[in-house]
Amino acid sequence: MPDRNNIDNETLLKQIKQWAALAGFQQLGVSDIHLREHEAHLNNWLAAGFHGDMAYMQKHGTKRSRPEQLIAHTCRVISVRMDYMPPDCERADKVLASAEKGYISRYALGRDYHKVMRKRLQKLAEKIQARVGKMGYRVFVDSAPVLEKALAEKAGLGWIGKHSNLINHKAGSWFFLGEIFTDLPLPVTTTSIDNHCGHCTACMDCCPTQAIVAPYTVDARRCISYLTIELHGSIPPALRAAMGNRIYGCDDCQLACPWNRFAQPTGETDFFTRHPLDAADLIDLFNWDETQFLRRTEGSPIRRIGYARWLRNIAVALGNAPQTEAVKQALLNKKAGLNIDNKAMVTEHIDWALKK
Repeated sequence: MPDRNNIDNETLLKQIKQWAALAGFQQLGVSDIHLREHEAHLNNWLAAGFHGDMAYMQKHGTKRSRPEQLIAHTCRVISVRMDYMPPDCERADKVLASAEKGYISRYALGRDYHKVMRKRLQKLAEKIQARVGKMGYRVFVDSAPVLEKALAEKAGLGWIGKHSNLINHKAGSWFFLGEIFTDLPLPVTTTSIDNHCGHCTACMDCCPTQAIVAPYTVDARRCISYLTIELHGSIPPALRAAMGNRIYGCDDCQLACPWNRFAQPTGETDFFTRHPLDAADLIDLFNWDETQFLRRTEGSPIRRIGYARWLRNIAVALGNAPQTEAVKQALLNKKAGLNIDNKAMVTEHIDWALKK
């Protein structure tokens, strides 16, 4: 059985980075667990109500910003990132300019990242444990109250931009994050990374719903990603027109960020475009029945919003599309044949689209 006391942690960290690279991660860093500045920002954000209906953002109190309260004895957090921009998808600007197409956030075109990254991180953690002996750890991929961007910033993976996403000066922001909380006292890799957003406000200026209400502050209640994914009820009518043809998520702030000129397409085939959904016709998507929805989104993060919210989002997009007879008939046919939970919510959005 390995003895942790006889292990050179500097050498171990080099080995962990090599294992991470072999597992498909583009970068790995280690941070301590002190997040008081980020905790203050989170508390101010919650106090302003910017989390909307995401009650889970405040449900766990300080566990989100104090890792040792979430997992006892945690003293280090290993953060990793993995590129996700699929190399085989239609250009985002082309889809956004085609009002009859449905735009889906580029991260959701492939396999569910939770499954892909969690499996890789778990194997990485098991390799570390095999090397050092029994250790306390837990793996997270957007699955618990974790300030992942703050931890990744502390680990030296980048800086948090004005749109609140993490930016890496060599890789932009098209990547996923994951963490291993551990009681292993690894050397921290925190380096002094300057914020390179400067005077740029491209992300703020381009936001269709003006959700970035101040630098580094997003009002989720106005964010299209929140409206199409997190919100369970009716989308506020005042925001529907600005949503355009975005039916699952929104990438506008990342598309506008000049640092993404350095982003590289992913080589991870799990994130390549599936089914394909990168430039599908809105009417075709709207005509799916629930069985088709479940089959064609199997293994995709899209499935988690459910069929009713899928129809809700597409109904809004059809209301923003050119008002052709085909669009009108698709809306009328779906309304007449609806037999699902949340029928009233979907019908409301169909009626809004028909009035357009």
